[in-house]
Amino acid sequence: MAYSSWTLEMVREAFHLEKLDLQGIFADIEPVEPSTELTKALAKKAPLAVAIGTEKAKSELIVADLLVELREHFNRRVSLFSGINFNVDKDNGLMGVCDFLISLSPLQFSLEAPVIVLVAAKNDNLEAGLGQCVAEMVAAQRFNAEEGNDIPCVYGGITSGLDWLFLKLEGQQLHIDMNAYQISQCDKILGILASMVEQTA
Repeated sequence: MAYSSWTLEMVREAFHLEKLDLQGIFADIEPVEPSTELTKALAKKAPLAVAIGTEKAKSELIVADLLVELREHFNRRVSLFSGINFNVDKDNGLMGVCDFLISLSPLQFSLEAPVIVLVAAKNDNLEAGLGQCVAEMVAAQRFNAEEGNDIPCVYGGITSGLDWLFLKLEGQQLHIDMNAYQISQCDKILGILASMVEQTA
């Protein structure tokens, strides 16, 4: 079964996750000031992405730029992948294409553990992406463990390009932040993503 076929309830039951809906999990994270280049790019591209209105446009014109900025923030010590196959456990339905994936490995030509952040791009319904994102996070947890790079937390994000919702998977505990962040809070979104890379959130 592909990641996109999972619902939140299905993935919770299949992998025995305890779901905790919490408000403001990432509220105290320090913002990261976006570069002038990113600010200009978003001012130019975000209205175009909204006008086109497709997931693909928002992914290409907004999400990709923001995640490239994150990679630059860490002086390219992390790697970024887009639209790659992440087939971890076919028997348990943990397979398919991930929209965006960030690894703590600096190697860019092949995916290596630990995978830390998975971002699912959805058109306008963030809730519809919860199952997909959590299934990818479970897969990342297993991938990291199999590669001997088990880390405390795997993080996820669901975005329409304009709105962002963040999650954290720690063992069997799934934390879903009830606060959504808008692209106008780009510095806050970058800060949250940076805290995920640093494992401080």
